[in-house]
Amino acid sequence: MNRPLSSNAQRVQEALRTAGSMALVHEFDQACRTSAEAATVLGCNIAQIAKSVIFRGCMSGRSILVITSGAQRVDTAKVAQLAGESPAKADPDFVREHTGFVIGGVAPLAHTKPGLVLMDETLLTFPTVFPAGGTPQALFEIAPAELVRVSGARVADVIEART
Repeated sequence: MNRPLSSNAQRVQEALRTAGSMALVHEFDQACRTSAEAATVLGCNIAQIAKSVIFRGCMSGRSILVITSGAQRVDTAKVAQLAGESPAKADPDFVREHTGFVIGGVAPLAHTKPGLVLMDETLLTFPTVFPAGGTPQALFEIAPAELVRVSGARVADVIEART
């Protein structure tokens, strides 16, 4: 964990620093591509993993980033209402083109083509959360309110209701 950061993780670290955040990106030997893998590596609750889900706006073609808890599923109807357009599944090429990151390592900031950013309001219930740091092995710890600030997210109800 004390090795030098890869270029993508370093880009996220610089974006955090530029935004005035003291959060530190760490790269691990184990993969953290999924919320479950990240929670295992960190020894935290899966709900504290702030996963980045990327959609493609059907009309605009812009990216729609939804930052949500690793324990939740995104409600695309709620996202459509907030975005003013339907969200479509983003393929790996779209994700890489718009974020500069691969799926499983998409950070909530430092995107090459920033789009709309929404954040699940349930993440605000935790003292800290853990988003991806630019690679499938990179994560950082941050207070949810600070994540809102550095990502430029609009906080909203974006998750599927539990039945």
